[in-house]
Amino acid sequence: MTPFQQRVAAHWRQAVFVLLGLALLTLLLSMDSTNAALHRLLAAAEPVIAAHPVTGGLLFVALSAASAMLAFFSSALLVPVAVYTWGVPVTIGLLWLGWLLGGVSAYWMGRLFRRPLVHSQRAMRLVDFYRDKVPAEAHFPVVLLLQFALPSEVPGYLCGLLGVRFLVYLSALAIAELPYAVGTVLAGEGVVRREGWWLVGLAVLAVVFSVYAAWLLRRKLRR
Repeated sequence: MTPFQQRVAAHWRQAVFVLLGLALLTLLLSMDSTNAALHRLLAAAEPVIAAHPVTGGLLFVALSAASAMLAFFSSALLVPVAVYTWGVPVTIGLLWLGWLLGGVSAYWMGRLFRRPLVHSQRAMRLVDFYRDKVPAEAHFPVVLLLQFALPSEVPGYLCGLLGVRFLVYLSALAIAELPYAVGTVLAGEGVVRREGWWLVGLAVLAVVFSVYAAWLLRRKLRR
């Protein structure tokens, strides 16, 4: 089995566990007691954020940026609270902005310091695999595929390390993160509205598209 095939197999195994977890979460959300507890939590958080809108918004953006750089942290857990407080359009904008700031920070960490913020064995294996295959003068399509095919904490550091032009990276980052931000917020809205099937459906779509992007990336790099 080639390294690429091993990564695809690992990707699908991870996806199966994620989908099983989301299916369990959907089942829990269908229970009246769980849904009532969730809404009590959201209702308690709303006045706190409403009393400090600027601080709350900045904190959400900062945590979203951190989630784009750290494999073990996800801002998706905060999205239902944000949707409940600010609504869908504002939450999409704040989440997208946070992910952009996180990606840009990861890029400059790779460009200036030659190391990621946190050392992750999985991330470093991917960086080591692609650093010899992606040229420093990589064009926009390749960088865009990197954004779609790799975990969010990898492309920024990799592109910075390789010296990919910043505007090329920033353009690809902005385009790639927008649909994920929209999907994440819609899934969060589904949680608030007790429509847990959004979680599973969007997760399946994201996994399939990510694997397809990895396949396209492999074809383009082999040329």
